[in-house]
Amino acid sequence: MSFISYLINGISLGSVYAIIALGYTMVYGIAKMLNFAHGDIIMVGCYTVFTIVSTLSLPTWLGIIVSIVLCTILGITIEAVAYRPLRQATSSLAVLITAIGVSYLLQNVALLIFGANTKSFTSVVNIKALKLGADGGLTVTGETLVTIAACLIIMVVLTTFVNKTKAGQAMLAVSEDKGAAQLMGINVNATISLTFAIGSALAAVAGMLLCSAYPALTPYTGSMPGIKAFVAAVFGGIGSIPGAFIGGIILGIIEILSKAYISSQLSDAIVFLVLIIVLVVKPTGILGRKIQEKV
Repeated sequence: MSFISYLINGISLGSVYAIIALGYTMVYGIAKMLNFAHGDIIMVGCYTVFTIVSTLSLPTWLGIIVSIVLCTILGITIEAVAYRPLRQATSSLAVLITAIGVSYLLQNVALLIFGANTKSFTSVVNIKALKLGADGGLTVTGETLVTIAACLIIMVVLTTFVNKTKAGQAMLAVSEDKGAAQLMGINVNATISLTFAIGSALAAVAGMLLCSAYPALTPYTGSMPGIKAFVAAVFGGIGSIPGAFIGGIILGIIEILSKAYISSQLSDAIVFLVLIIVLVVKPTGILGRKIQEKV
């Protein structure tokens, strides 16, 4: 039973990584930039829920809605103010440095407002744990059930949105060729803003689910999950939505099993070691594809 329990916990953690990784992979796939401030949007969403539910004692559902809306607006604002002016930059290094700057800005603003002390996050999930097995020896928490279900629903909805809607088709067109898409009448700026909005909303959802399962909140809460979700996106093939899902699940399982059977202190190192091995064997990731550069 213990192995099954670890496996379920790995899938749950991997589902959180997958939801976060979707933001990375969409932004990179469409705008061809890496938003390293993505992890800190998770933190902003968590602090929003904490403030509304724990500090103001307002309903949890209101905290969830406000968190998603605020993170969506924040994502759009970051893209418009920090990234859009650099879209035509000759070096991608400028965008990377800007993203790191935005990340530190969000962390330090959170430090000024909330301080460095760890806050206890109240779970947004109000579902009883599920007991499995003849003797009820396997317990699956409500947070785990909701996290896995949310990941599957988000994957289906997002895949359908991209493949079946006009806005989704515009995203695919922009990802292939911005110039040609603009000539076809597609608003490139609006399409990229929509991508950031979706990714940031997903970051808020992932943050709430993560802090519900691991209820400790600091200004650096989103940093490591953000990095690991980026690893998951690369692992699965950055730019691929199914790849982000597969990469996140595999990464979560590897991390939990490493903590259980090898060493909790070495689990992060093992995760990154697996990434290195995968990229040596298949540089494009599991579902990634080679892109021919135009010269």
